[in-house]
Amino acid sequence: MAYTEWGRKEGDPGMVQTSVTGSAVHSRRGSVTRKVRAYVELTKPRVLELLLVTTVPVMILAQGGVPNLWLVLATVVGGAMSAGSAAAFNMYLDRDIDAHMRRTEKRPIVTGEVSPRAALVFAWTLAVASTVWLLLTTNWLAATLSAVAIFFYVVIYTIILKRRTEQNIVWGGIAGCFPVLIGWSAVTGSLTWTPFILFLLVFLWTPPHYWPLSMKYKGDYQEADVPMLGATRDGLQVGLQVILYAWATVASSLLLIPVAGMGIVYTASALVFGGWFIVESHVLYNRAARGEQIRPMRVFHASITYLTLLFVAIAVDPLLPF
Repeated sequence: MAYTEWGRKEGDPGMVQTSVTGSAVHSRRGSVTRKVRAYVELTKPRVLELLLVTTVPVMILAQGGVPNLWLVLATVVGGAMSAGSAAAFNMYLDRDIDAHMRRTEKRPIVTGEVSPRAALVFAWTLAVASTVWLLLTTNWLAATLSAVAIFFYVVIYTIILKRRTEQNIVWGGIAGCFPVLIGWSAVTGSLTWTPFILFLLVFLWTPPHYWPLSMKYKGDYQEADVPMLGATRDGLQVGLQVILYAWATVASSLLLIPVAGMGIVYTASALVFGGWFIVESHVLYNRAARGEQIRPMRVFHASITYLTLLFVAIAVDPLLPF
């Protein structure tokens, strides 16, 4: 008979007990891990990535160099809690339609991993914690803007606009513009024309970023009776709107050059990456016009890459001596 750990023989009662106990511990750990992942999923981690992309570079621009790293960390943590709160509220309020969409049917509330009540408590906890945190670590303006961003996403977008108008993402997308204001105000304690231009940039970028996604999941939105433009209009009409907003986005990005005194790195990036974003938008429209199979996710991914590279340029430009 083979011997195992602790010198016991296989089949001994002690070995059976050890095996059962170990299995139970492993099961509990797995359960805790799944629960933690479920709560993290409530915060929409992909959206938090956008928060980092738009907050930190703006703080560098506001400082004209590298800001206090503790302030950066505090602002990012507070902003992440704020955005996570808004996302959790959104999932709580949209749990009925999430169950009917392939893109959202595995969200924690739909699958039952997190109860609606627990999600609501979690959302409120993050909302209060983020506001208090920013108030204590940054300033009252940044904390106020964070609270307004939560209100706008939850009330204006999710409750009022999302299920009523195909322009929902246009005005509801304003909530996603607040990180640039929060980042700037955390450093300076005030707001100038520069952060408002960045606000306008993200505002105009949001529709051509999200509408291609709604084209991809057109059937889902129709099934859930959510009037996203990509679900209510044909590809040609949506493609035209994407082009118009893409051009407007790039034009707004160029306003930053004279207003903020941006240098060659940002100027070149705005023109090159902006031109690429516009080209991808035209490709989407042209395919729809020719009756070919459209590839909306190309524009969706291009929009993310464009915004990321543009904000990297915003961060790099103030650090260069020219």
